[in-house]
Amino acid sequence: MRLVLASRSPRRRDLLEANGLGVECDPADVEELIAHDGHPSELALANAELKSRVVSSRRPADLVIGADTIVVLDGEIFGKPRDLPHAEEILSRLAGRVHEVITGVCIIRWEQHAMVKFSETTRVKFRPLDAAAIRAYLETIDPLDKAGAYAAQNDGGRIIDCVEGSFSNVVGLPVERTLAALTDHFGFAGQAVKRAENSPSAFLGIDKF
Repeated sequence: MRLVLASRSPRRRDLLEANGLGVECDPADVEELIAHDGHPSELALANAELKSRVVSSRRPADLVIGADTIVVLDGEIFGKPRDLPHAEEILSRLAGRVHEVITGVCIIRWEQHAMVKFSETTRVKFRPLDAAAIRAYLETIDPLDKAGAYAAQNDGGRIIDCVEGSFSNVVGLPVERTLAALTDHFGFAGQAVKRAENSPSAFLGIDKF
């Protein structure tokens, strides 16, 4: 049973590999939903499940992880920016404010008809940023493949003031809960990694589909 990430995100792959897991990337290449009638976390979960189902249907024996990360400010959802002007607009909206980063995760093993879903929310506070600071920051990263138009993993305090909750979630995958799900529900990670003590283990549950 191989572990497969239904994404081409190098950040998510790095997070899993840093915790001792070998993982393949097999992007789902689906058109993601951009709106949902429910809570923003439901949008992230719906997209995560969409990605995981597409990839697991063609790899039924493997364990497939789908994930989707969004940024939420005052109920408004920010995904990946359309272009650089949009990235500037997003960062100007987030500057000096507290926003939420929500990642939905869906893990499926198709041949078992087994699925686990959960979402993680982290609160992030940005430093105040003027237009010049935003433009200078965007010259150092590629914001177009990042929800919220910023990269937490190499921020170095340039725009992030503080983080409340899982930092890996802000990078793109709540690795603590993902490892717990792999271990507790699928028995996958037992030999490669030990789940950290007191790591969260509250999920929506393992379902049959």
